[in-house]
Amino acid sequence: MIKIFSDTKIVKLLELLNTSKYIAIVTHINPDGDAIGSVIGWSNFLRERGFRPVIIVPNHFPDFLKWINGTESIYVYFNQKDTCERLLRETDLLFCLDFNKLSRLEAMGEFIMTLDIKKVLIDHHIGVEEEDFTLTLSKTPMSSTCEIVYRIIWQITNKKRVSPRIAEALYVGIMTDTGAFTHSCSPELFRIVADLMECSIIREKIHSAVYNSFSVNRMRLMGYCITKMEVLPEYRTAYITLTKEELDQFEFEPGDTEGFVNIPLSIKGVVLSIFFTESKDGYIKLSLRSVGEFSVDSMARRHFNGGGHKNASGGKSFISLDETVAFFKSILPEYRELKNED
Repeated sequence: MIKIFSDTKIVKLLELLNTSKYIAIVTHINPDGDAIGSVIGWSNFLRERGFRPVIIVPNHFPDFLKWINGTESIYVYFNQKDTCERLLRETDLLFCLDFNKLSRLEAMGEFIMTLDIKKVLIDHHIGVEEEDFTLTLSKTPMSSTCEIVYRIIWQITNKKRVSPRIAEALYVGIMTDTGAFTHSCSPELFRIVADLMECSIIREKIHSAVYNSFSVNRMRLMGYCITKMEVLPEYRTAYITLTKEELDQFEFEPGDTEGFVNIPLSIKGVVLSIFFTESKDGYIKLSLRSVGEFSVDSMARRHFNGGGHKNASGGKSFISLDETVAFFKSILPEYRELKNED
């Protein structure tokens, strides 16, 4: 396996670990499979080396990830603010996984910015704000943060095998961040997946737990989204919108819309898909996906206060849902590479 970080960085990581007593691990708001998989995988690795890290997430994560061994001990800042802030104040070393800047943690990130603690970033997103961190272990070409965690463990231990608890969590993150191995998959990644499968995990059980355990409301919501999907063939684009009232109608739970943004990309000729969700926090959340060479990262950065990866990004809009959609349509002519000139 090819080293993705210098020996100097790995030595620095070990120095930070060995000079720290209280360790915390955090990830971004609205944690997904890669976020939860990476914090659980990294936490279990540290525990096996004698550390006792705590995991804190900004808000709730989807039910279809709660079967992963270790999620029961995760603290949720939204519900346990006083406890989480006490734990963060006590922290000597903070691991920041699967995000590129502290603002991705919203209110919890604002609190962390007031603390004078060492911070290590492990991530694969574009646009890392390196000044926020003591040490950055970031590689944007990687499929997922879970892939990076596995590679770091391998560089530290020089062993491909990890415990089943670590392997299971990392497999979840890799599987979900690659869309069940449909994108961002290098030959090296499949070698890593093979290594994880040899660590006594049950691939079929993991896939079923993540993809075959949805509620009736979630399935009905998906059908509703398909019926109201709008297609703009002249720009090879499709989009879906959901208002707060529509989410309430289907008794929305965190994670219920996971993957919906990918549905329009199944349509022949569509290369750009946008999913607009009206948040209860007063903004419009955007998920952007593309296939091929079109970069949704640049679109999200330029127009929607966001970013991420070339083919998978997120953003926010602080005008109404109707105004956001109208603005989105107004900028499409700027992107000549989207135009269908057949």
